[in-house]
Amino acid sequence: MYAIGATALAGLIFSVTQKGTVLQLEAPSIAERDGLSKRESGVTDGSNMRLRMEQFITQKQQEIVQALEVIDGKRFHVDKWERPNGGGGISCVLQDGNVFEKAGVNISVVYGTLPRAAIAKMRVNHKALDPDVESLEFFAAGLSLVLHPLNPMAPTVHLNYRYFETANNDGTTNAFWFGGGTDLTPSYLFDEDVIHFHRTIKEACDAHDKDYYSRFKKWCDEYFVIKHRNESRGVGGIFFDDLDESEKDRESLFAYVQTCLDAFLPSYLPIIQRRKDMPYTENEKAWQQLRRGRYVEFNLVYDRGTAFGLNTPGARIESILMSLPLTARWQYQHEPEKGGREERVLNVLKKPIEWV
Repeated sequence: MYAIGATALAGLIFSVTQKGTVLQLEAPSIAERDGLSKRESGVTDGSNMRLRMEQFITQKQQEIVQALEVIDGKRFHVDKWERPNGGGGISCVLQDGNVFEKAGVNISVVYGTLPRAAIAKMRVNHKALDPDVESLEFFAAGLSLVLHPLNPMAPTVHLNYRYFETANNDGTTNAFWFGGGTDLTPSYLFDEDVIHFHRTIKEACDAHDKDYYSRFKKWCDEYFVIKHRNESRGVGGIFFDDLDESEKDRESLFAYVQTCLDAFLPSYLPIIQRRKDMPYTENEKAWQQLRRGRYVEFNLVYDRGTAFGLNTPGARIESILMSLPLTARWQYQHEPEKGGREERVLNVLKKPIEWV
């Protein structure tokens, strides 16, 4: 068997039998190519987008976890895992903390193969996908987090930013897109908190496109709806998906996602610092638990990412359900007091507000 080096990996792999017969084998997978590239030269600005996205979300996970540990005073449990066909992830989870009842900050990197049926479905939004192939290799990487504070005056926050790519046989990109967003879910409204959250996100969006915030805020308001309750899950933020070359070039979209992720800590840390030690009553805690129940309803009934994960063979269920709160409550025919703070929350959730 001939030795395989970087040059050989650029093309097909060949082997020679004892009789001298040349056998053409399969080209190396993109997981194998990326693994070799990392071993030989690390990740640089000239690396492919798969490696750069993986490096970026790994760095941001470490940065966010460190900042949250300072606030909470407890350490995250770090769970590293690998997938047999390439990729893996790191799940960082904190439960029963001093500030956070449950907090999860996860990254995942997945390599796999899309069958023809999946390619046909994806071509609705991505015409660059080749409709004539039987299968395509794919790569997906993302960072997701959900923070559920103990104090009912402090809001839950969710974030997810991701990159998806399909590859040709030679490892080059066939199609790509970015998706993601972040949103806030308070149990009690403090207008200044929501305004700060939205303003910080808007500044991140405006740095790349003045239309992004209004477009993606509307998309967020329409997506995070608990239809059977006629309520929004929270007070919104931004949400987008399928951003590809029809929107902007790949480098510009990557820069936008980087700016959005960089904006997370400035958007949320001032809020949790203001609210984490506020006094609250048993009734206010019970209201928070009812709102947590609504959070569970949306995630298990409507969230596309949760549904996709639960229906994917071999999926890591613990990571998928990381978004659920540690505790929640369902109370039969509960109605908030007329004119109370709880009623105001419901009114806002039934009719989204333009915060900035």
